[in-house]
Amino acid sequence: MKTLDIEISGMSCASCVGRIEKSLQQNIHIKNVRVNLATERAQLEFDKSLITTEEILKAIEDTGYHAKVHDDSDSSGLDKTSQLKKEKAVLFISSILTLPLLLPMILNPFGFQFNLAGIVQMCLAVPVQFVIGARFYKSGWSALKSKSGNMELLVAIGTSAAFFLSVFLLFKNSGGQAPHLYFESSNVIITLILLGKYMESKAKLQTSEAIRSLQKLKPDFALVKEGVHEIEKAIETIKLGEILIVKPGERVPLDGVVTLGETSIDESMITGESLPVIKVVGSNVVGGSINSDGAIEVEVIGIGSNTMLSKIIKLVEEAQTEKAPIQRMVDKVSYYFVPIVIVIALLTLILGVFMGLDLEMSILNSVAVLVIACPCALGLATPTSIMVGTGKAAQNGILIKNAEALETAHSIDVIAFDKTGTLTEGSPSVNKIEFYDDSKENILNILYSIQSKSEHPLGKAIVTYSKSNNAKKLPIQNVKAVRGSGIKATLGDDNYLISNKVGLKEKVILDDNVKSFITAQESAGDSVSILANLTSGKVLSVFSFTDKLKSNSLKTINELKIMGITPIIISGDNNGSVKKVAKELGVERFYSDVLPENKSNIIKELKSQFKTVAMVGDGINDAPALALSDIGFAMATGTDVAMHSAEITLMRGNPLLVRDSISISSATYFKIRQNLFWAFIYNIVGIPLAALGYLNPMIAGGAMALSSVSILINSLLLKRWKPQSREEV
Repeated sequence: MKTLDIEISGMSCASCVGRIEKSLQQNIHIKNVRVNLATERAQLEFDKSLITTEEILKAIEDTGYHAKVHDDSDSSGLDKTSQLKKEKAVLFISSILTLPLLLPMILNPFGFQFNLAGIVQMCLAVPVQFVIGARFYKSGWSALKSKSGNMELLVAIGTSAAFFLSVFLLFKNSGGQAPHLYFESSNVIITLILLGKYMESKAKLQTSEAIRSLQKLKPDFALVKEGVHEIEKAIETIKLGEILIVKPGERVPLDGVVTLGETSIDESMITGESLPVIKVVGSNVVGGSINSDGAIEVEVIGIGSNTMLSKIIKLVEEAQTEKAPIQRMVDKVSYYFVPIVIVIALLTLILGVFMGLDLEMSILNSVAVLVIACPCALGLATPTSIMVGTGKAAQNGILIKNAEALETAHSIDVIAFDKTGTLTEGSPSVNKIEFYDDSKENILNILYSIQSKSEHPLGKAIVTYSKSNNAKKLPIQNVKAVRGSGIKATLGDDNYLISNKVGLKEKVILDDNVKSFITAQESAGDSVSILANLTSGKVLSVFSFTDKLKSNSLKTINELKIMGITPIIISGDNNGSVKKVAKELGVERFYSDVLPENKSNIIKELKSQFKTVAMVGDGINDAPALALSDIGFAMATGTDVAMHSAEITLMRGNPLLVRDSISISSATYFKIRQNLFWAFIYNIVGIPLAALGYLNPMIAGGAMALSSVSILINSLLLKRWKPQSREEV
């Protein structure tokens, strides 16, 4: 199966979405189809051995829309400015042709008698109806061919009824008194809908502003060091391992490692971190961040789609294309919406005539029903909120992978936290160490040699301690991390294991001195590790670690409690260490000495007790639990495996971002509910009023245009959301 990302132009309402999805889903080789009205994109999976990309695009084209494969390097798919200018020009021409038809209506109440001849009115109406309005006929006809309907079909039928009624009256009474004509109604309806579409397109540009702002972070050129020369190269030509020169005030072109110089880097647009981050030789830098004060040289470690910035953009785009669960319900309603409206319009016409209303008025009431219906408002209500919400979150260091996570995060009942690196700094230091059965010097050499390449926080702490005591590397072999058991290695004929006491199991017998030391340190809240010779079965050393709480951990826990969320700690550390942290944070329920596979079992247990369970972690051992939880939060300061397993990635190690994630979820869901309420109210109230003759077609057309614009403006109000974590660093 292959994933395909498609750009679709010509969609106008939720009915269009339903038609495209139905057409694609009829093919058994296409799966997981998601069409998004707001982004004008579709994502799907297909069996590339049984169906081609060209066949998929043709299936979309056959439903009446233009489709092309999305190209990440093609910014035209994101920049709709030129299309907006065309819409503005068409709107201007339509307005110029419509204004003379409106003048009599505007001026007559003020005593100015101004009436255009019927033939002149028709000449002004024809280009608007059949040239400017041709788009409605084309799209409406495509919908009919697909045995469905859309907004354009309603507009085409409604304005055609008003136009041809006017033509009939004009020629019927050509020799007598000039009748009242309705050319202004058809023109005004089309012009108002074009105005609504223009404002809608303009607002859509703002909903995708986050993506465009991230795209703008990518420099086009970089200064590359080649020998003693500095050469400017296009970004796409730069290869891994090349050395870039980044001067003060410039953006870092690509991901890399500082090889020369010191500086501070502004990473706010990528991580949401408001304060510059100090970078020295060996520090990683992210492409798109700004070099604040010092010139540095950077070795390239990430290019093209493998850079952090490209991955962030891809994640945000995918989240915005995803459908929230509530949107699926709306799409089902919208699919049947247009046929229902057409039936109501026909009933309005038939019942009007049957009840003694003249044909003219019955037709106008039917037209009003057709043009006030707002399927586009229903279609835009959810995805526009999702677009703004995910974009705003990304700008503040919260990467939300899918719309479902954004929609449901506000309903979390319980959050399980890993301890080390999540609630604590994750930079433990060796507190106490005891040596047994060998010289201190040799034991430190063994510890240093085994842990020298470890990425685990405790391993790094051992390396730091050993180096400070002048430890040397030994010819260690077969170094292997054993899940849940620590790390194994071989030196000569001896096999060694570094583990906590749970990982030792029955491999090594602990004497009273070792047990006493372990008990004392665990009671004090330290984590304890043991170096054992598996060949001889003897313990060589026991060492304890201490780790500080993150400055915002207590505030995070307290605020989650205020929000009605139960915090829990799940850790592989010993009971004393976990109990100490839980007590300091006021967490009543905690689990200690938990092996990685058992973390998943605890999450399963919690899911049986609570409706929505979240997990926050940063390590490889957290990945299964993150994947199993309803919503996984991964710290980007941790491992890639954890980030791939989670629905939400926190680009900074600040636990307050968990609260901010829930906050943006609540704000987004509130906007979705508001939008859907108003979208349904427009239709529930507007259609009956039009059917009963209380709305003329021009007012109905204006209300229809206003509905979509108001939904978009309401979604854009989400841009006012601000994370509290930035203010509390």
